[in-house]
Amino acid sequence: MKIEKDRVLPIIKAALKEDIGKGDITTGALVDKLSSADAVLTAQEDCVVCGLEIAEWTMSQVDYSVRFKPNCKDGAFVGAGKEIAFLEGHVGSILRAERTIINFLAFLSGIATRTKQYADKARPYGVKIMDTRKTLPLLRYLEKYAVFTGGGTNHRMGLYDQVLIKDNHISFQRSALQQKNSERSIKEIVELCQKKVLKGTIIEVEVETLKDFESAVLAKPDIVMLDNMRPADIRACVEMRRFAKARPLLEASGGITLENIEEYAGTGVDMISVGSLTASPKSINMSLAIIS
Repeated sequence: MKIEKDRVLPIIKAALKEDIGKGDITTGALVDKLSSADAVLTAQEDCVVCGLEIAEWTMSQVDYSVRFKPNCKDGAFVGAGKEIAFLEGHVGSILRAERTIINFLAFLSGIATRTKQYADKARPYGVKIMDTRKTLPLLRYLEKYAVFTGGGTNHRMGLYDQVLIKDNHISFQRSALQQKNSERSIKEIVELCQKKVLKGTIIEVEVETLKDFESAVLAKPDIVMLDNMRPADIRACVEMRRFAKARPLLEASGGITLENIEEYAGTGVDMISVGSLTASPKSINMSLAIIS
C-alpha cells in the first residue's frame, strides 16, 4: 500500500489547524522569526517506524523551507534511542509543527509495531494478519497504511468495497421470515447477496457454528469468517473444506491475542483478523529536540 499525499493532506491540515489555531503564542513570544537551528526526531523505544512521509508533509505545510531528512524508511525496525530524522530551518516553524509530527509518528508507529508482533508469530504458518473497520473516525486510511507497514494485510476499506455478511444481517434475514414459519439458511442468504451485488464483488460471510459453516460453503462465497470459534472447531472447518466442492478462504476472528495466536494460526486458516491493531493501539514514545 503506497500512501497517497492527496488523501493525507486534508488530515494534516485539519490536525495543524486544531493545534495551532490562530498562532503559537508561546513561540511567537520567545523565538525570533529569523532564528534557525537543527533538530532531531528520536524513537525512545524499540519500534517499527511509520509515518515519516506524513511527518515531512506536515512540516512542509507549516514551512516548506525547513529541510526534513529521514534517517530510515517506513517499515524499518529501530532500537530505543535511534535518531529517525533530522530537521534544519526556522526554529519557530519546527516548534509549531513539532507536536503534530510526533502525534502522527507515535500513533502510526504504535500500530505498525503491534502488527509486526502478530505477523511475526503468524508467518511460519503461512497465515496473513488482517485489519478491520475498528478504526478511529477519519483516520482509517492512515491506520490501514500503518498495518501494511508493519507486515499486515488490509481488509476492506469500508462498507463499499466488499460484501461482509455479519451476524446482524443474518439475524434480520432470519427474523424477517419467521412470520412465514420459515428460516433462511446461510446458503440462501449468501445466494441472495450474490444475486444483488455487482458480479466480481468479493463476498464474505460470518459464521459461528459448524452447521452454519457447512451451509455457507454450499453457496461458494469467496471468504468465510469463523467468528469466536474455538481452535478445535476451526480445525474441523478446515477439514470440512478439504472435501467440499468450493474452497473459500478461511478467516479466524474474535478473541485472538499475541498469547494464543499461534494456536489459531496452526489450525490451517488462511488469515486472522485482529481488531485491536487499530481499535486500541499503544503509541510509541517519540521526541523532537532542538540541537543547535
